[in-house]
Amino acid sequence: MPRRKLSEYRAKNLVNHAIGEDYVGWSILDLDDLKKVDGYDSYVVKVDQAVKGRFKKGLVLLNVEHKDLKSSAKQLMNEGYNSLLVEPYVEHVDQSERYLALHHGRDGFTVAYSRNGGVNVEQNPHSIEYFRLGDDFDWDNLATVTNIEVDKLQALVKLFKDNHFASLEINPYVADRRSLNVLDVAVEIDDAGQYFTRAWNETDIRSPRKLSGSEEQIHVLNDNSPASFSLSVLNPNGSIFLLLSGGGASIVIADEVYNQGLGDELANYGEYSGNPNTEETYIYTKELIKLIIDSKAPKKVLFIGGAVANFTDIAKTFAGIIAALDDQAAALKKQHLKVFVRRGGPNQEIGLAKIKQALEGHGILGGVYGPDVSISDALGFALKELKDEEKW
Repeated sequence: MPRRKLSEYRAKNLVNHAIGEDYVGWSILDLDDLKKVDGYDSYVVKVDQAVKGRFKKGLVLLNVEHKDLKSSAKQLMNEGYNSLLVEPYVEHVDQSERYLALHHGRDGFTVAYSRNGGVNVEQNPHSIEYFRLGDDFDWDNLATVTNIEVDKLQALVKLFKDNHFASLEINPYVADRRSLNVLDVAVEIDDAGQYFTRAWNETDIRSPRKLSGSEEQIHVLNDNSPASFSLSVLNPNGSIFLLLSGGGASIVIADEVYNQGLGDELANYGEYSGNPNTEETYIYTKELIKLIIDSKAPKKVLFIGGAVANFTDIAKTFAGIIAALDDQAAALKKQHLKVFVRRGGPNQEIGLAKIKQALEGHGILGGVYGPDVSISDALGFALKELKDEEKW
């Protein structure tokens, strides 16, 4: 699954909780959020949107007085960013900044450390030491080198393992044997991990780019519904579009696309769950159709899929999907689009029959399958359609 970045706000909460340190910070998504910021003489205001090199790009504002918080936030938001982090400003000497990173690969876990932390650490690669963790690893030596207590180092490794991190970078930190002050954290996660941890979720993931209009609309939909909706654009000009229900099925389907060597063609990832109503699935599908029409790919497939639902009414959710397809039927046919469906659950016979009728009527039917066909097989039919040059 794709690696994605957590907000620094969520990452710092998780890291500080794991090592037993207090954390004070405020996630700012609009200017009204600044009303909750109080209690300190000066602050740091920075973009919290997975942007590399923020300091050098002028996206970190230091020593900001309380009266200037609003103007500082506006300055960064006017650059096109919509997620900020405000923290108390901590005075420290640059020479005390250290770098620590944890990565996991085929050979296991590796810790990287440099006593030359901060914004220029990448310019001093020779200063980075690497420690491969193993059964007989010398934790006391690493504690001496990094100036971080053994129990805190081990807590960071446990946090990494328990919450499906792909990488953890603390740069910089300032430490003595009494405290560990984490000044900047970057955490990459495997986004499929959200279905296996409660420590973070889709709302904690950040993108360095500004969200597309469709992504923004789905965020609004999710925030105002008891059901769950997510949508991420991976490739605006992709040829494979997914309209998925349920996290488990979503993981299987997206993984299979990558396994077939078509990961670069995957236009989007996301899902709906929690038994949404007809209007909600109409809105969700409408936004996905906008992405299909805007894509410059010469041929396209839409895979509408999911496992066998326990509670989600297939006929009801499909009614919303069908209505959105009806609205743009002519435009979708011009896109050389074929739609493949695999679903099961309450009222599946009605739902599958109606969506097949609609797709046939619009000339965009690829195939409609029930639980008697596996998700992988149904997806395979869709990918084969995309690869078959003679059909286009």
